[in-house]
Amino acid sequence: MKEKIKSAVQYYKMCTKLKDTKRTGPIVWNAKRDRLESVAEHVYGTQMLALAIYSQFEYKLDIQKVIMMLAVHETEEIEIGDLAFFQTSKEDKLQSGKEATDLILKNLIDKDKISALLDEYNECKTEEAKFAYHCDKLECNIQMKLYDQENCFDLSNQPNNPILNNPDVRKVLNSEKNISNAWIEFDRNKFLDDKNFIEIIDYLKENDI
Repeated sequence: MKEKIKSAVQYYKMCTKLKDTKRTGPIVWNAKRDRLESVAEHVYGTQMLALAIYSQFEYKLDIQKVIMMLAVHETEEIEIGDLAFFQTSKEDKLQSGKEATDLILKNLIDKDKISALLDEYNECKTEEAKFAYHCDKLECNIQMKLYDQENCFDLSNQPNNPILNNPDVRKVLNSEKNISNAWIEFDRNKFLDDKNFIEIIDYLKENDI
């Protein structure tokens, strides 16, 4: 019993690191704000967003499974940090993420079950995984919108921003008037298989929240 308790507490202790791990996006875009979102707050946000969208659009899926996926989907960042698309390839991130989560989960009795759930999320083939993935991306879009509404970004002052020369980023910046709308357009293709999420991101572009 003592070892079970020790493993549970140690796992929790590792997860608390995400409370102090800031999200990379607003840092890269030089957000001027005293306090930026942590990875742990992002995880909470994705879960609350999933509950709201599930309720409003009456999806036919296992919402408890979705919430569990979202609870653990950033576990790898305890070890590897919040890596943005320009910092690593998708393949390398999946590999390093798998190695990280195997290490983090190794002392939990349900490690195989949780690992399989993470694999399902990363493969993004089931309805629950797709929905969770969309909520993960949408939460970021909404948070960037909130930062924009607080005037946290200055497009004319982006020193050392490593993605300004990315052609896809430049394309959306040339067509959009602010960072959050450009961010939404950059992510649009990720939502094309769900019209509800398309309607939500269009609403975000056209309205303050």
